Amino acid sequence: MPTAAQLESLYRVGYQLTYLMLQPIHLICVDARSRNVYILAGYDEELEFQILPNGDFADEPS
Repeated sequence: MPTAAQLESLYRVGYQLTYLMLQPIHLICVDARSRNVYILAGYDEELEFQILPNGDFADEPS
């Protein structure tokens, strides 16, 4: 189950993707191991986001 902070961030991202950027969202799920919310979006599924339990976004690995 997502935290309240994750749901707030998910709402903001979902609004920006669908209403401002006009991009489809293909998948939203919670990783059972890390408890991160994972979002897969974009016409070619090229947009990926992970929202940490505190509502912040995970940085890309270097």
